[in-house]
Amino acid sequence: MGKRKKSSRKPTGPRRKDPLETNFTCLFCHHDRSVSVRIDRKEGVAQLFCKICDQRYQSKANHLTEPIDIYSEWIDAADAAERDATSTRRPVASSSRPTRAPSVGSDDD
Repeated sequence: MGKRKKSSRKPTGPRRKDPLETNFTCLFCHHDRSVSVRIDRKEGVAQLFCKICDQRYQSKANHLTEPIDIYSEWIDAADAAERDATSTRRPVASSSRPTRAPSVGSDDD
């Protein structure tokens, strides 16, 4: 035995989507909601900047790009830059001095 249908139940409309965040935490100064993202879809450019430490990042954008995508790209770019900086650094020995080239044409025989 099934339940009766309620005649007073009205059909619900489409669900309202919550807007995505456009303000994020800065990687460098760690302030909450200090990084904002602006996307210019007409120009195809997205800009990210921190209001506190003035960090900036710019990337290409298309019609599917969202602010969280630009923030994620910024995180990836910062990690890659840090990795490159640590891998290219070589320790320099304190005893390394430039060597003199042997003089050509000197005969002490």
